[in-house]
Amino acid sequence: MSDRQAVATLHSPEAERRRLWKAAIKWPMYSVAVMPMLLALGWRIGAGLPVRWGQAMAFLVAAVLLLLWENLSNDLFDADTGVDVEGKPHSVVALLGRRRPVRRLAHGALVAGLLLMAVIALRSSVWVLGLVLLCCLLGYLYQGPPFRLGYLGLGEPLCWMAFGPLATAAALMVLTPVQPVAATATVPWASALALGSGPAIATTLVLFCSHFHQVETDARHGKRSPVVRMGTARAAALVPWFIAGTLALEWVPVLDGHWPLTALLGGLGLPAASALIRLLRDHHRNAERVAGSKFLALRFQALNGLGLSIGLAIGPRFEAVVHRLL
Repeated sequence: MSDRQAVATLHSPEAERRRLWKAAIKWPMYSVAVMPMLLALGWRIGAGLPVRWGQAMAFLVAAVLLLLWENLSNDLFDADTGVDVEGKPHSVVALLGRRRPVRRLAHGALVAGLLLMAVIALRSSVWVLGLVLLCCLLGYLYQGPPFRLGYLGLGEPLCWMAFGPLATAAALMVLTPVQPVAATATVPWASALALGSGPAIATTLVLFCSHFHQVETDARHGKRSPVVRMGTARAAALVPWFIAGTLALEWVPVLDGHWPLTALLGGLGLPAASALIRLLRDHHRNAERVAGSKFLALRFQALNGLGLSIGLAIGPRFEAVVHRLL
């Protein structure tokens, strides 16, 4: 194939449509759905507690289904307001040209995810289903009418609550033996806050960075995201604080002696964080240049959470090896 033919193939309508569908599916984004369970697994393995692997796998599948519902619903809600018409050709609604199949798929994912969560809850605690329903409610409040709290700039705190303490508490409970229905005190709030708060800031950073490349479009359609409210320069200056907050909440327990030294493996995300800070510092006004900032934020979120999970899990073994060497 000649160079001219290769270029023509690359820019063919079929190739462009495949590229748009790949962007619409955005499978890397599902790392935010699986992270609460990975953290819970790492914590329990490191603490020497039994792991219910069947429950864990079912929770992961249900979490992915529920995030699929939220992503598809957000496409539908944004199509209603017109905010996606200009800047999001990879919206599933735009690609299909119809809303009904997207709505059916979204509702199917929601029902399947909640049914699976109900089965998991029956094998652990009814509070698991309650916590997950609360997460779904926060997801709806983010974009769903008549609330559309994301349009008021409140999406980030909703994201932190849903993917932080709530989802982490649910994941921790899924892995424990069956508990009484009325045992409200058994919801592990303290552990969920300690374990989920830092990684949830990293997840919130992904949402925050998704606004940079569409500031003008959002502003025209009344979507007052934090980046629209602050402006790109002030918002870009806030990104290092997201990263510092993530690492501080993860590293303070290590310094206090509550977590093993290997929990510092959350620092695996630092190269991506550094690249993200530089990109937004230098090009925050250039929508085209910063369109990929959310994927750098996602890389930081994934590597940070995975590193923390692995670090918590291997901590006792690492300490035993160090003991023997000393």
